[in-house]
Amino acid sequence: MITRREYQNYAELAQHETEGFDYRVTTRKVAGSPVAIVAPHGGAIEFMTLELARSIAGDDHNFYAFEGIAKKNNWRLHITSHRIDEPRALELIAPCEKVLTVHGLGADLQSLQVGGRDTALRASIHAALLAAGFESQIITTGEYAGMEPLNICNRGKTGAGVQLEINAGLRYSLRDDASAHNAFVDAVRSAL
Repeated sequence: MITRREYQNYAELAQHETEGFDYRVTTRKVAGSPVAIVAPHGGAIEFMTLELARSIAGDDHNFYAFEGIAKKNNWRLHITSHRIDEPRALELIAPCEKVLTVHGLGADLQSLQVGGRDTALRASIHAALLAAGFESQIITTGEYAGMEPLNICNRGKTGAGVQLEINAGLRYSLRDDASAHNAFVDAVRSAL
């Protein structure tokens, strides 16, 4: 059995896991939208990332989710962001000028990190989140900075996107407090 972070790409995952039983892929293309919102580790892989991505996308932005739905051990479905090559994700985001991915960190903190190669969008999202009262930090180095050219957030038309890494403590708060959830989503959407 393959365990945590051992799948090197989607083809390898698809050889060992069953779509519709272990995982589900959702795509929604919105004609004319240059923006894609992506939850590459949704469902039971990184809780609340799919729900937040879907809310940020709303009805007016493209949306993609890879969702863990297995009965147990969904973490095995996690493919590192710079190795994500699921064909439907790449097809959806390739023509998009702005790509935002939503991820989860494990810490029980009320904060998030904003990374990615799109410096202007990264700064706008960070500023909007700070203005809405969220503890946000821009990161440009390290494992969660989203700076690799092959990171899924950077695979759109411009080669530069944004990656949100939201700590578990904040994701619990956003799950349990509708007004906080709405404020977070509105802040991110306002920067898009």
